[in-house]
Amino acid sequence: MEITEFVEALRLDGALLAAAAEEAGPDAPIPACPEWRMRDLVVHVGRVHRWATGYVTEGLEHPSRPDEAPDLADQELVPWLREGHHRLVLALHEAPESLDAWTFLPASSPLTFWARRQAHETAIHRADAQQALGAPLTPLPPAFAADGVDEILTGIHSQERSRVRTTEPKTLRVRATDAADAGWTVHLSEAPARTLRTPGGVGADEPADLSVEGPAEALYLTLWNRAPWDALTVKGDEALVRLWEEHGGI
Repeated sequence: MEITEFVEALRLDGALLAAAAEEAGPDAPIPACPEWRMRDLVVHVGRVHRWATGYVTEGLEHPSRPDEAPDLADQELVPWLREGHHRLVLALHEAPESLDAWTFLPASSPLTFWARRQAHETAIHRADAQQALGAPLTPLPPAFAADGVDEILTGIHSQERSRVRTTEPKTLRVRATDAADAGWTVHLSEAPARTLRTPGGVGADEPADLSVEGPAEALYLTLWNRAPWDALTVKGDEALVRLWEEHGGI
């Protein structure tokens, strides 16, 4: 996907998130994060958007934690969220392709990384907000959802902090049925997962302990533990499903 596509996804999902948060109210529980209410979700996203904006506008070269949120009344939360989201969208629109800044996942450039990561951060939390509201989830384009599956498999769960690990080597095969060349083979062990992109069904005949396939959006929401696995075709060792449900959360 192009940087402009990520930024447009971020713009749309940020607006939808704010609208759902406003309608649901600050006390609405977040189904995927039982310890959170809507105010916690809004504060988290608002902090992350401002943190990301700093890297994009200032070209920061070292990791840091997001700043604490100001002490806001409930009625101030959503306007504060909208302000930070708007600033991030503008920053990404205006940033040069030569942006040099710290990143924490592989990407073709720092600008691509920040646009992609913030688009998916916002999309998954927009789903959280709509679920808290009890509203239908706004559909995700298959290409965007498949990219998000790629990010969580090849990026996020390749990091040291991932807890999706097995004492014995296991193989998980994932395929999106509605996105061209969207397939992955995940090698699980006591180390962080090692994921290979297997487009076009490459390696499909090789044995896997668990194979999972379905529409890209269903894969995306399920691998982020925002949707049940029953929307997917699952074959093989269901202990790996339970492993993901218990330890795949981010």
